[in-house]
Amino acid sequence: MSGSSQAGARGLGVVLAGGGSAGHVNPLLATADALRRRVPGCEVVVLGTAEGLEARLVPERGYPLTVVPKVPFPRRPDAAVLRFAPALRRAVASATGALTAVDAQVVVGFGGYVATPAYLAARRAGVPIVIHEQNARPGLANRLGARFTRHVATTFASTELPHATRVGLPLREEIRTLDRDALRAEGMKEFGLDADRPTLLVFGGSLGAQRLNEAFAAAGADLLAAGVQVLHLTGAGKDVTAPADDAATGARYVARNYSDRMDLAYAVADLAVCRAGAGTVCELAAVGVPAIYVPLPVGNGEQRLNAREVVEAGGGLLVDDAVVAPDWVRAVVLPLVLDGARVAQMAAAAAEHGDRDAADRLVDLILRAAGHDG
Repeated sequence: MSGSSQAGARGLGVVLAGGGSAGHVNPLLATADALRRRVPGCEVVVLGTAEGLEARLVPERGYPLTVVPKVPFPRRPDAAVLRFAPALRRAVASATGALTAVDAQVVVGFGGYVATPAYLAARRAGVPIVIHEQNARPGLANRLGARFTRHVATTFASTELPHATRVGLPLREEIRTLDRDALRAEGMKEFGLDADRPTLLVFGGSLGAQRLNEAFAAAGADLLAAGVQVLHLTGAGKDVTAPADDAATGARYVARNYSDRMDLAYAVADLAVCRAGAGTVCELAAVGVPAIYVPLPVGNGEQRLNAREVVEAGGGLLVDDAVVAPDWVRAVVLPLVLDGARVAQMAAAAAEHGDRDAADRLVDLILRAAGHDG
């Protein structure tokens, strides 16, 4: 496989590696779309696992997917350590095959299980590596990959990786170009809501957040009695008993497991209450929806760090998971969503902090790494 000096003459072959959760897959796909838009004829191949969301989402978007065996890092000295080395060799071999097939001039990793074998294969083949780290606290794969390259992009300025440049988080096209005012009427119709009422959006990601589900369902009648309507996306397999429409105010509590039109959900929302995954934080800020962020209370604390910058900018609040309860909804969330002036100030601060151009900045970095003049 040749170096980057011939990239411009041959056209651009790019391998994108990442997956598992929507948080990894969505920025990967946003970057792939931006590459095709910026470099017509660019050949893009995605490395992913058979188990992650990429197995469905990548082919649906029209990109070829090469499946790489899932190789978790062993966390304790047990039998997994003995299986790790041969499993990693198989994964690197799969990644190497994909690099060869596309005649890759650059490998772009977004973290997750497939990123490590992709970085190792690229390093062995002499192919430039670009890393994008979505979370404020970097994962193991990207900490390793950052040793192999000077082309490191981050979502947040606070992320500590060598040679890091903040570019933001590449956003899905429907979010990057969202005009909330233009889509508000369509969103109200989609969810059966009233455009004249304050609207609270509650969601916990694709799998939902049980504490949010229980607290808001229990306090829902009080929200409706105050004239606040609720759009509650509970998560796959997580149902809640929504309170009946309030007879006096007519406000509705709409509960759905999920929506594949988050652009419409954002268009109707005056205030959101949600977890603080990097994708959620960046999307809400980019489109100017203020939020109460409730970080997931497990893991290494990255969700709290993800929300810190927009909260410090005035575009949201940060609340511990343990605080969330029906009484907290009544005492904190209800007065806030009814305070139109404060919500508007928070919305403006979120939009000022938000960023819609990250995909193009990441593509700029990719093209420089590949020696491509596009």
